[in-house]
Amino acid sequence: MTRSTSLTLLARQLVATFPEAVRKLDPRHVWRSPVVFVVWVGSLVTTVVAVLDPSWFAWSITLWLWATVLFANMAEAVAEGRGKAQAATLRAARTTTTARRRTPDGSLETVAASDLTVGDLVIVRPGEVIPGDGDVVEGMATVDESAITGESAPVIRESGGDRCAVTGGTTVLSDGITVRITTRPGETFIDRMIALVEGAARQKTPNEIALTILLTTLTIIFVLAVMAIQPLAVYSGHEQSVVVLVALLVCLIPTTIGALLSAIGIAGMDRLVQHNVLAMSGRAVEAAGDVSTLLLDKTGTITFGNRRATELLEALGPGGAGPGGAGRDELLEAAYLSSLADETPEGRSIVELAADGLPDATRRRFDGVRRDGATFVEFTAQTRMSGVDLCDGTAVRKGASDAVCAWVSRQGGQVPPEVLTVVETIARAGGTPLVVATRRPGQSPRALGVVHLKDVVKPGMKERFDQLRAMGIRTVMITGDNPLTATSIAAEAGVDDFLAEATPEDKMALIKKEQEGGRLVAMTGDGTNDAPALAQSDVGVAMNTGTSAAKEAANMVDLDSDPTKLIDIVSIGKQLLITRGALTTFSIANDIAKYFAIIPAMFVVLFPGLEALNVMGLATPKSAMLSAVIFNALIIIALIPLSLRGVRYRPSGSTALLRRNLLLYGVGGVIAPFIGIKLIDLVVSHLPL
Repeated sequence: MTRSTSLTLLARQLVATFPEAVRKLDPRHVWRSPVVFVVWVGSLVTTVVAVLDPSWFAWSITLWLWATVLFANMAEAVAEGRGKAQAATLRAARTTTTARRRTPDGSLETVAASDLTVGDLVIVRPGEVIPGDGDVVEGMATVDESAITGESAPVIRESGGDRCAVTGGTTVLSDGITVRITTRPGETFIDRMIALVEGAARQKTPNEIALTILLTTLTIIFVLAVMAIQPLAVYSGHEQSVVVLVALLVCLIPTTIGALLSAIGIAGMDRLVQHNVLAMSGRAVEAAGDVSTLLLDKTGTITFGNRRATELLEALGPGGAGPGGAGRDELLEAAYLSSLADETPEGRSIVELAADGLPDATRRRFDGVRRDGATFVEFTAQTRMSGVDLCDGTAVRKGASDAVCAWVSRQGGQVPPEVLTVVETIARAGGTPLVVATRRPGQSPRALGVVHLKDVVKPGMKERFDQLRAMGIRTVMITGDNPLTATSIAAEAGVDDFLAEATPEDKMALIKKEQEGGRLVAMTGDGTNDAPALAQSDVGVAMNTGTSAAKEAANMVDLDSDPTKLIDIVSIGKQLLITRGALTTFSIANDIAKYFAIIPAMFVVLFPGLEALNVMGLATPKSAMLSAVIFNALIIIALIPLSLRGVRYRPSGSTALLRRNLLLYGVGGVIAPFIGIKLIDLVVSHLPL
């Protein structure tokens, strides 16, 4: 999206939210932000003064003070409005449905979805809407979850695993399932999403509360300071009007950050929603920004989760490859044939790897062996190997090294020691070796070589972990694999540490150990056995495909069920904190510059020496005050896009981030008002103030 398009869209949003901003002028709403409430009270006071003693100056100040309050409300309204469209979509998904509830005697009764209670069992058939959140306890079905995830592809939900959770409002496409209801009506997943994306249930976070207290304290100090000015002015014989004092107060207090604070928090939650992540609280978003330890599951997060064939190693020596032995072509052919009927991801990867080295004609001939009467031998837990018996009597086998070697030995063949050496080398490297052997008619079986299967690390993971390291975040890989395999994967992925052969108790112990050191911990999980660790961690991200127990224990739910999303969540959390800090710095720096406009203007008549502080060369005292008030209002509108989009986050150390923000938003916050107020003064100085 181009900058001009973004500005056009923002302008439309401002116009659309104007009525809502006017409604937010209600004092029952405004008082929630102490800084804006002070401006609201000041606007009310100057309105009364302007009515009783009308003047161009009084009415100009009054109008721009009301504009300041209105712009502050508009910033919040625009931030809230961004979730309206998604909330409308979710409400459409939350249709009134009926449910077939199973009674204790096994019969079925039709009831309204709103009458379901926790523990009820409901039967859902193809084409029907799931009436409430729950877990599948019987059956397996494909479910359309596009209403909540935006993903059109259906997903599988089945009983007895970690992919049993279903969401009310989604539709069963095939087969039938029995669902145990786990939430009460009005508290479903979609209900919580609607409340959160609209901002209606958003609670202020600890950091936001702390900053609000700081801003309130500064406001009280400046109120007292302004109140003390009038007696001194009277004593000096230059009494100030109420309008001038109110204008001074509004320009002294941190109006900018006070106006944008709520919008920043709402926008941070909205950015998570745009990434299809539902944060149960703003506290979790902020905690993500302060995370220092990241626990990542190996399977499906760091690696693809399915072992893949990475190379075919032919055996050398007697009975193998080389002089008098099988060549590489024979190994490729045997690996291809033995995996044709293997529909596992590992088998498919072997076919793909072997196909790259075979001529097209050979592949086409092999693809027709089933039609020629070949018999495929499926893998079983007992034999631990698979293969094919061709029509000409040739037998090909592929499988675990000990199983295939035993098959070779039973039929009078020998396994070259080189094969066993390759098997041991692969195993020590953390991979899985599969031996390929063949037996031709009238010959003893031979071991042709070894397939190297390994859990492949996803592309770009090492670079992402380098970025996290630059952010000061320590990464720990959690896996149930043996330490040898874990060591290999950890080194390839570039994580800082790993926990091998991990149990739920081990995960809990690791999290508590990290937290005892003062670090915040984030982790992902999807199973019931992950629930204790998710609850213990500071940022627990549950997969939407996971169990209800995992989603209830976590404080975030990833609707896409992408474990790598945790890295994006950390970045969004940091962006939220940086945005709030940057705009706070900018706001306070703005106030410093405004002092040079207001203070000299108030007392230059009484103390001519103050003219030296009028570095902007403003025309008159009244034009200086009005220009400062106008700039104070307009800067809120100017910063709304930044508060919604967020300050761009670049992975780097805290010192570098602080230096950059001080230069950009600190120094920039001082310079901008000098330029802005001067330009406004050039215009307002021609008004009859």
